[in-house]
Amino acid sequence: MSQVHLGLDVGGTASRWVACDPAGAVLARGQVGGATAHVFNPAERNRLGAVFTQLADEMAQNGLVAKTLSGGLTGFGAAAAEEIAGLAQQALGLPRTAILLMDDIILAFAAHFQPGAGHLVSAGTGSIGIHVGATGDVVRVGGRGILIDDAGSGSWIALQALDRLYRTLDHTGSFAGQQVLADQIFALVGGSGWHDVRQYVYAGDRGRIGALAVGVAKAAGMGDGTALEILRQAGTELALLAQAMQARAGTLPVAVIGGVLSLHPSIFEALTAQLPGVAVSRPTIDSALAAAQLQASQGGARWRTLLAEGPRLG
Repeated sequence: MSQVHLGLDVGGTASRWVACDPAGAVLARGQVGGATAHVFNPAERNRLGAVFTQLADEMAQNGLVAKTLSGGLTGFGAAAAEEIAGLAQQALGLPRTAILLMDDIILAFAAHFQPGAGHLVSAGTGSIGIHVGATGDVVRVGGRGILIDDAGSGSWIALQALDRLYRTLDHTGSFAGQQVLADQIFALVGGSGWHDVRQYVYAGDRGRIGALAVGVAKAAGMGDGTALEILRQAGTELALLAQAMQARAGTLPVAVIGGVLSLHPSIFEALTAQLPGVAVSRPTIDSALAAAQLQASQGGARWRTLLAEGPRLG
């Protein structure tokens, strides 16, 4: 059995893991079930426990034994760290000192930056910006959910489109001038009646709502001016997250990640236009690999020190 550094990226629908040797080379990788860090909910606690159990099984099947575990979890907070670590210890047989836990957005930041070296904007179903300082202090902006903001996210794009469409309908009695956008949105909803849209939006979750952003992108690609305007505004809103972090933590390179950027080129173009003179990148981040290498590489030493301290990174 080979001893490995184990990295884990826990998401709501799936959790990805990577096992590295002491030099940081990948020995194995895989995927197990999804969960969140909301262990205050008994059902979620059971789901997370199952993730660690499945992970232990896959490790055994690959002839591997975890020496350390570094994990990023959606919904993680420092108050839950000990309970989550206990679940991992029970399944993997690790001492508490061998386990590093963090929020998934902290892990994404660590996958690209050393502490204090930049700002990260993540735009998927929701949107958030984060900066981790050299001493571990965290600046978070946005990320408060679609009922408050999440501007520039997939959900925000979808809701903006629906708002524009229904304002036009209210004033003109039709979707005149926005029919392409309407057709793309309603095709995804599964109907054009208000009862169809109402059920889709109010009976669903933010992930389902965010899926409508694909229709906005398709409409923009077909020349719909309203759709294109919404996507450009999304880029501007994401740039505001970066500007907020710059105001609070200094002008530093900005990395932007998340599925929203793949919708249409205008989003990233609008974002960069709002950040003149700033180095802006679109990195491809492998969070599970980054987690494993936090323990295996010299480059992870600063992160290991900060994460061991814990509270400011929760």
